[in-house]
Amino acid sequence: MEAKAIARHLRVTPMKARRVVNLVRGKQANEALAILQFAQQGASEPVYKLVASAVANARVKADREGLAFNEDALFISEAFVDEGPTMKRFQPRAQGRAGRINKRTSHVTVVVATEEEEGK
Repeated sequence: MEAKAIARHLRVTPMKARRVVNLVRGKQANEALAILQFAQQGASEPVYKLVASAVANARVKADREGLAFNEDALFISEAFVDEGPTMKRFQPRAQGRAGRINKRTSHVTVVVATEEEEGK
């Protein structure tokens, strides 16, 4: 069984979000949640919520299909970060100039699966 969760327009740069996602890719879902709970990076909180959402989506999918659900069997089969839209802002600088500030956003996707699904 496979379940997906997507968070779009996160106000964290894709480079910083990728550092956090790389910590948990391929790990068991419970282990990934424990790692993210104590990670120091600012992007760890939205990624934690996203992994928890993917696990909840798997639980709902299993209930809908009438399958037995075991949270310990879930692992993160896919996790990636794409770049979202960039908000462009301007900061006044010396001698009438303006400096551009890019406020980047991210689209984060997490897919959890069971071991049987990975074998197929």
